Amino acid sequence: MAVYVCEVCGWEYDEEAGYEEGGIAPGTKWEDVSEEFECPLCGVGKDQFEKK
Repeated sequence: MAVYVCEVCGWEYDEEAGYEEGGIAPGTKWEDVSEEFECPLCGVGKDQFEKK
């Protein structure tokens, strides 16, 4: 399990925790998160995240 960080605002997506508020179950790998995903804090796309 890895953590991905938004390069713009620093919000983190933790694969182990998921993002239940956004409908992403715990244990969901980053590659399985929809390409339509947007950072919940600043709104940038998935391409603006990097592996921590």
